[in-house]
Amino acid sequence: MFPVADVLAVLDLEPVATDRYRAGSVHPGGPVAHGGQLLAQTLVAAQQGNDGKKVKTLHTVFARAARPDVPLDIAVTRVHSGRSLATSLVSISQGDRLCVQSQVMLSAEEPDFISYAQTHPAPPAGPPAPTGPDGAAEAPGTWQVQVVGDVDLNDPDVVGPPELEVWTRWPGAPDDAVIGQALLAFATDSFLIATAMRPHKGVGQALAHRSISTGVLSHTITFHQPSPAREWLLMSLRSPFAGQGRSYGQGDAFGGGQGLVASFVQDAMIRAMAGGGGGHL
Repeated sequence: MFPVADVLAVLDLEPVATDRYRAGSVHPGGPVAHGGQLLAQTLVAAQQGNDGKKVKTLHTVFARAARPDVPLDIAVTRVHSGRSLATSLVSISQGDRLCVQSQVMLSAEEPDFISYAQTHPAPPAGPPAPTGPDGAAEAPGTWQVQVVGDVDLNDPDVVGPPELEVWTRWPGAPDDAVIGQALLAFATDSFLIATAMRPHKGVGQALAHRSISTGVLSHTITFHQPSPAREWLLMSLRSPFAGQGRSYGQGDAFGGGQGLVASFVQDAMIRAMAGGGGGHL
């Protein structure tokens, strides 16, 4: 899993001009830049200069895979900024190749008119507490993930329903609302393809980029409530459709004692790799 400090480092965007930034990628030895990282960087870029508003909905299309060993150029186009809502377009490119394009809606905080937050219908037994016995926050460590039921997502011979429950937290992450949203966006990208693979024997994440071509095509996340990234969140995932080389997944993230904190959907590609190797999208 990713060291928290490394992820935080690539979220510290370097300004190069007005609404223009440059950033790197985590794990540059991998075949492609992690989609969750690109979501997180998009969110941080969109948030710049929008004090008093937070990202409400992020809709991203992954046009091309980004290389992890090439710097990312991030451009923000401000479409609208009002008292309550703002909209920006965020593009991530490498050279003349557009890799990712997003539409981001931001919202100011407003008092409740009606209020309701769904809770998990049957939450599994929770993981350990996120802090030490003195209540102090931990130093940055590694992104922690616990798959409920110890499901092995990499084993092609393990089958089950297209559903998954995953605990996630980022030990030592700062108590910052924007970083909290960014790290949650990072986490939501990671497990819906594996969820879609579960019912099919001979298919598993270990085969991705080897004999199976996989990639996220689009990802939309809506944030409902803030939730500290260093505390455990439970992601409830399901894939109601897979076919024609594609999969569709849905997920909800629940915070301890807060109920629903975010919802997300994803379209992805899952198909046999032509020639048994190489390629992504």
